[in-house]
Amino acid sequence: MSERIHFYLDEHIPKAVANGLRHRGIAVTRAQEAGLRRASDEQHLEYARRENCVVVTKDSDFLRFNREGISHNGIVYLERDASIGEIVNTLELIAETLSSEDMRNHIEYW
Repeated sequence: MSERIHFYLDEHIPKAVANGLRHRGIAVTRAQEAGLRRASDEQHLEYARRENCVVVTKDSDFLRFNREGISHNGIVYLERDASIGEIVNTLELIAETLSSEDMRNHIEYW
């Protein structure tokens, strides 16, 4: 059986997104909860890699890491402004259709 996705929300993703995901039974950690508020992007990526989390971000620096060939457990890049509900619904769909293995070194653009 494939391992379910655990999301790591960078500090720019609203807390309400984490609350919505948790309400739906989806594992999520916020940067603030991990003690990484104001951490470098490299520190966020390293934490997510160590904890086997998919990074959810609006920060294009994470796309650069991917282009440079830096290994990661997946990135969901939020390209556009969306409501909390839209973000939660999208992340839920990703969690229901993809496994953590599917997301390894993969980017979902939304």
